[in-house]
Amino acid sequence: MKILIACEYSGTVREAFSKLGHDAWSCDILETEIPGNHLQCDVREILGDGWDMMIAHPPCTHLAVSGARWFKDKKVEQAEALEFVGLLLNAPIERIALENPISIISSRIRKPDQIIQPWQYGHGETKATCLWLQNLPKLQPTNIVEGREQRIWKMPPGENRWKERSRTFEGIAQAMANQWGNVQTETKRSICA
Repeated sequence: MKILIACEYSGTVREAFSKLGHDAWSCDILETEIPGNHLQCDVREILGDGWDMMIAHPPCTHLAVSGARWFKDKKVEQAEALEFVGLLLNAPIERIALENPISIISSRIRKPDQIIQPWQYGHGETKATCLWLQNLPKLQPTNIVEGREQRIWKMPPGENRWKERSRTFEGIAQAMANQWGNVQTETKRSICA
């Protein structure tokens, strides 16, 4: 399958799919950290390029409820972020997964199909991650482990804090590749150029 990993600079999800033989590409305005198939551009430029699946990680800066105390000062930014999420969810791609933390997407667009935690996929940490799914099944836990650290939430302020907090855990990326990499649907929607 030709798979787009939107708004991913780390290459973690891309590599999980690539290792299973998929034509997987990450796309971000930042350079990738792991050399491989990466398009350094605005994802809006390539949404109509015939992808079979997209896993999107839109920036949560203006969406996450963890920043609710600043919402009153970010109305324009928040509207733009929601418009971007809507664009991704309505992209001409048959299978879509959009991930974000607990956010206003739930009240402004629709509730997520699923909420997952890293400890369900081999990482002893908590980081509630919502998934909005289109033509994809819910992710099944693969390795429930003990430990409920809040390392991500407690991360101290710093220049790269946002980057570290936005990374997808490898266990979750592997579950996505293993479980969604084989998904077939009965009817295929035509892709518009």
